[in-house]
Amino acid sequence: MKRYQNLILLALVALLVAVPLWMVKRPAPGPDGAEVEIFAGADDKAKDTITAIAPQYKPWFKPLMEPPSGEIGSLLFALQAALGAGFIGYWLGSSVTRARLRRNKSEA
Repeated sequence: MKRYQNLILLALVALLVAVPLWMVKRPAPGPDGAEVEIFAGADDKAKDTITAIAPQYKPWFKPLMEPPSGEIGSLLFALQAALGAGFIGYWLGSSVTRARLRRNKSEA
């Protein structure tokens, strides 16, 4: 029974991830008629705002790699966040364990 319970929970989690992606509707075109990207982030909006304020502005560096689409950029950002969270969790866990071992050693 425990095995089936875990499989059901895993399937529910997969559905919770997949269903919202299926339900996303494509946004209406912008005021200029251009197609609006679903996964556009703050970087794109900032670039557009800077271009509107100072059209002569030239960026002072270029990215090392330009993702082929917004979805890939979002994936890379999520991967970076997951790796960072994993590193922080590992560091916190090892720090707590190290402190617990020191405390147990001093009590003994």
